[in-house]
Amino acid sequence: MKKQMRRVCAGVAAAVGLLALANTASAQQKSEISITRQPGILYLPTHVIEKQKLIEKHAAQLGLANVTTKWVTFSGGGAQTDALLSGGVDMVNTGVGNLLLLWDRTKGGVKGIVATSAQPLAFVTHDPKIKSLKDIGSGDKIAVPTVKVSTQAILLQMASRQLFGEDQWSKLDANTVQLGHPDALVAMTNPQHEVKNHFAAPPFQYIEMKTVPNARIILQSPDIIGGPLTQGQFFTTTKFAEANPKVIEAVRAASKEAQDFIRSDTKAAVDIYKEITGDKTSPEDLLEWLKQPGMMEWNLEPQGTMKFAEHLFKIGTLKTQPKSWKDFYLPIAHDLNGN
Repeated sequence: MKKQMRRVCAGVAAAVGLLALANTASAQQKSEISITRQPGILYLPTHVIEKQKLIEKHAAQLGLANVTTKWVTFSGGGAQTDALLSGGVDMVNTGVGNLLLLWDRTKGGVKGIVATSAQPLAFVTHDPKIKSLKDIGSGDKIAVPTVKVSTQAILLQMASRQLFGEDQWSKLDANTVQLGHPDALVAMTNPQHEVKNHFAAPPFQYIEMKTVPNARIILQSPDIIGGPLTQGQFFTTTKFAEANPKVIEAVRAASKEAQDFIRSDTKAAVDIYKEITGDKTSPEDLLEWLKQPGMMEWNLEPQGTMKFAEHLFKIGTLKTQPKSWKDFYLPIAHDLNGN
């Protein structure tokens, strides 16, 4: 486990080293903005933003007439943050664990813009012997998007502290394997595959519940965190934000418009999601899943992030303990009622 932690931190340190090289390019005002996200309907606001060109719209209203956006999908947050720090992309939309780790390692050189979603994550298993996390043995594999630093991996640590004791937070780390949600779904549908557990993001838990025999949810993120937890948020380097303040304003305005659109015309938003992603799930299923508890948590304000930060500081992953969520978010969000 210590070797694994060293490898993760070494990778982040190397990427942070590249930040200095990227800063010069990022410090210039840009007209083409590159943004990454992961698969899944929890990124629905970004699909609406892309389809309706909302960043371009709001940038133009702010006087930036030639802004364009380029969207790239990554399977996990680790690859996204590497791309951000190397200067390969300008901003990312992914989980709070990655944001906190980069904020800490760059000494505030990476910060959040606004949140976009806080939908429940669900631990799905089709192993008959597993009724709770207490039943997971040494050979049982758990798919997460990125080991150690993904939201799912950190939630497992928090759950382990609650179930097994404060000093047992890393008890399940050795069980985790890195698989993007689409690959984890493929593994779960194969009865012979060693991965029989997946800490999934929407819509993948619902697809597994529908298509995988004996699949069931044994734990969800609200059970661990005690409420909604931000899953998707935009973040970027402070150098980029300082050089492109109107783009940052446009991202906030675009996010709010997309969230309002999803609430007012959910069917049209689902159609956009299917068009952009190529997801073959029926619109009827997607609309039904969006009616489930917590699935319409589209909010600008960060939710549950300080509980994450407190855990990561307590176990030594964060070297600096934030006093407030505003420490790791840009001033553009400071008027919001986050936590």
